[in-house]
Amino acid sequence: MNSDTSPEPGARGPAPERSDAPEGPRGWTSVVVESPIGPLFLAATAAGLVRVAFHADARTASRERAALAARLGGPEDPATGAYAVEAAGEALGRYFAGDGELAGPPLDWSLVTGFQREVLRVLAAEVPFGAVVGYGELARRVGQPGAAQAVGLAMGANPLPLFVACHRVVERDGGIGGFGGGVETKRQLLALEGVLPEPLF
Repeated sequence: MNSDTSPEPGARGPAPERSDAPEGPRGWTSVVVESPIGPLFLAATAAGLVRVAFHADARTASRERAALAARLGGPEDPATGAYAVEAAGEALGRYFAGDGELAGPPLDWSLVTGFQREVLRVLAAEVPFGAVVGYGELARRVGQPGAAQAVGLAMGANPLPLFVACHRVVERDGGIGGFGGGVETKRQLLALEGVLPEPLF
């Protein structure tokens, strides 16, 4: 597999719209949903989905809620962002059922800024379901050749994994690279998307 270039797109359905949230304190809501890769923490503001976290046991979910309260400056409000978390949960159900690209609610990009936001936007726009891209190639796409390490840091800072598919960024030599949700989770996602063979057991 030549992992420093993207294969032909295999996306089914449009990518979600993306929103830049306004500054200032904002309310938000969160849920934990079950998935084939374990429980997922989803949070949204009125602007859209703002946070996704893997392995969302009670401790992780509590930590994520505390971090969001600090970052967003507002309390959790079940009425704020309810549409976005519901739409995200439904989109995840379709994705894990093999329905192709993860098309869900608008995305609130307010938890990431600068170069990292630029990298993640390019990833979301240009690397569809069934494709992969190398760290160096992604750096070139944002006009920063030689910034592969900085791209790796941007992947680690991604607040919206799955919806902004950092699992599709791999090493040039064919290795799958690291992943905030764990290497085995990354393997499962790439297998679901047809990039890697499905595990035998």
